Amino acid sequence: MSPAIVPDLAPALPEIFLAIVAMALLMLGAFRGNGATMSVSWLGVISFVVAGFLVVMGPDKATLTFAGMFVVDPFSNFLKILILLGSGLAIIMSLGYLRREGMERFEFPILIVLATLGMLMMVSASDLISLYVGLELQSLSLYIVAAFKRDSQRSSEAGLKYFVLGALSSGILLYGASLIYGFAGSTNFADLGRLLSQGEAPLGVVVGLVFVLAGLAFKVSAVPFHMWTPDVYEGAPTPITAFFAVAPKIAAIGLFLRTMLDPFAALVHDWQQIVVLVSVLSMVLGAFAAIGQSNIKRLMAYSSIGHMGYALVGLAAGTPEGLRGVLIYLTIYLAMNVGAFAVILNMRRDGTMVEDIDDLAGLARNNPLLALAMAIFLFSLAGIPPLAGFFGKFYIFMAALNAGLYALAVIGVLASVVGAYYYVRIVKIMYFDDPAEPFEGPLGAAMGTILTLSGAFTLLFFVYPVPLLTGAQTAAQALFP
Repeated sequence: MSPAIVPDLAPALPEIFLAIVAMALLMLGAFRGNGATMSVSWLGVISFVVAGFLVVMGPDKATLTFAGMFVVDPFSNFLKILILLGSGLAIIMSLGYLRREGMERFEFPILIVLATLGMLMMVSASDLISLYVGLELQSLSLYIVAAFKRDSQRSSEAGLKYFVLGALSSGILLYGASLIYGFAGSTNFADLGRLLSQGEAPLGVVVGLVFVLAGLAFKVSAVPFHMWTPDVYEGAPTPITAFFAVAPKIAAIGLFLRTMLDPFAALVHDWQQIVVLVSVLSMVLGAFAAIGQSNIKRLMAYSSIGHMGYALVGLAAGTPEGLRGVLIYLTIYLAMNVGAFAVILNMRRDGTMVEDIDDLAGLARNNPLLALAMAIFLFSLAGIPPLAGFFGKFYIFMAALNAGLYALAVIGVLASVVGAYYYVRIVKIMYFDDPAEPFEGPLGAAMGTILTLSGAFTLLFFVYPVPLLTGAQTAAQALFP
């Protein structure tokens, strides 16, 4: 083989490392059985730490490899750190749950590692083909973990719904990619960017882009492709729901951003109106549909739909400021949701999980620290200052205003006000309703640490936001050279 066509493997070292780790852990689990679950889980977490180190030590300038199908730049590095952090925390939060529920099977952490590998590939995709490969590697792992509680009808139903609708969305996305290739003659992002910037885009490319947008909207559970989210969030085991709420959403939004702002930047006026509509629908539905929910996991599902709508506001702006706002928002979103689900994972009575919002009644008297942590996360999700969630929305809406999207910003603020109702309602139940039966304790060292760190970040973000703002600015500039 000629040295000229040997790909440079250095930019993809984190992905190569995780692929090797996944195969090694699979062999370890196969030989030692389910007794190795704890070891495999912690080795998976350690592998995420090592992969994060490799990401940080990798190229700090845009670097292409694998025939231009894989790109590493500050944008991808920023998102990879968030994804690795979210995946590692999801494994740690699942350990106690899996043991208590009799679900300690070594396949679980390995599936998380494989899903994370797919997510890292997604945010580094520089071609429609590599985009699809990364997306499917992530999705196939997620379909399995959604149905991981095999003796639960709800979990099996959640996995089946996710699989059927996910396969449909993948087909839609693939059809759009084939249309783009047929009319543009290339699947490479750089080639598409050059072609589309030279003149009016062929109609087939625009139609293909609409299908790609639909497929990506499903992956971020944006309206009207959100229908799977409440059922899957409710039916999947709680730590898996926590995982769904953070890392895959961050990866999908990252893929959304790169796909729209890199190869299709010249078509911003064609896709902007679609993104605006999807964003408005997601914010409004997330605000109103959650009001009547009694199950806290379903409420968090609609909350997630709404928050993806807020993130898309920054994409709709189509500016470096908007992209920076989205990256800041995703970081804060990760902290808020990890913390909220850490509290939900401690909702146990008589050895079983409870999920009704009314089960939180009087929590402030039974467990004041847990109630305080949950109140911080809920107020932040509602966007109440001076908590981190307020600043996340502030940067998003300011970007929309500076881009002239005044109606979108106003609708976002109004939806946020409506959404604050159901968050504050939970706080009212925790602090003012008659106490329900106390939850089982104690929290455990790992869960207590996660709650403390995420709560401190959410509460004290305004004290020193400079590192995040600087990192997000550097990452955003990578897509706007």
